Amino acid sequence: MSFATCDLCDAHEDKLISGEMAALPPIFRQFGGVEKFSGPATTLKVFEDNGMVRAVLETSGNGHVLVIDGGGSLRCALVGGNLAVLAEKNGWSGIVVHGCIRDIEEINDCHIGVRALATMPVKSIKRGGGERDLIISIANVRIAPGDWVYADADGVVVAKTALHQS
Repeated sequence: MSFATCDLCDAHEDKLISGEMAALPPIFRQFGGVEKFSGPATTLKVFEDNGMVRAVLETSGNGHVLVIDGGGSLRCALVGGNLAVLAEKNGWSGIVVHGCIRDIEEINDCHIGVRALATMPVKSIKRGGGERDLIISIANVRIAPGDWVYADADGVVVAKTALHQS
């Protein structure tokens, strides 16, 4: 993958100023077997319930990044090893969780990039509640379905359109 989030920010400073692009605050930890990933966003809003997360990851990802607004909850995990395997198998580029994950050894063995706030061994409920493909806000950064997400060791950048380094 030929991008660096630092270079994207430098090359598209005008988009940062206009709000067409933003960097998520440095609150996310890096997991998974892929350090760098990008793709259009598929958004979810759930709270301590990962039934819808599973349902989405069971579908073809087509190189998308699943961005989960979990409300920043630190009480339970929204993604675990089984879901990371599903994501890898179904062609998702990566997962960004505004919440927790678990089964870190399994996730790190998967060829997928994951960003999350923290780890938590407690599993979530599975009622299937939540909403898909809506505009969400994570740490005051607006993310709409189809926005482009770029993640590497330096951070996570979200842009309204695909970016190219100059």
